[in-house]
Amino acid sequence: MASVELAVTAWNNGKHHASGAGYGLRVSIADRDKHMKREWGSIDLYLPVPDGLAKVNIDKPSFWTDSCRELIHHQIGAWLIHQRKGHWPKGSPPKIKLVQRGERAFDVRPAWNSP
Repeated sequence: MASVELAVTAWNNGKHHASGAGYGLRVSIADRDKHMKREWGSIDLYLPVPDGLAKVNIDKPSFWTDSCRELIHHQIGAWLIHQRKGHWPKGSPPKIKLVQRGERAFDVRPAWNSP
């Protein structure tokens, strides 16, 4: 499989829970439609921390709309908070890469130090 890399951004529902609840990754419509399938039910995100596997539900109607396409999981938020990226200026969320490692699996990599 050729390496597929998706550019995503951090997302928060506006509540900034210390537990990481309410955080996620916003995927473009084009990347979602090209690299994810609703019938999978969930995808595995491998965060760069010990025990960093997050199983994220993608079989929800909201994920497949034009307005709500976030991969939401408290472990994403906990990782962002640990990286001191839990808060950001309006309109400037941290940039992150998803690198496909299998049909339903992606490695999560920080891209905030990338150009």
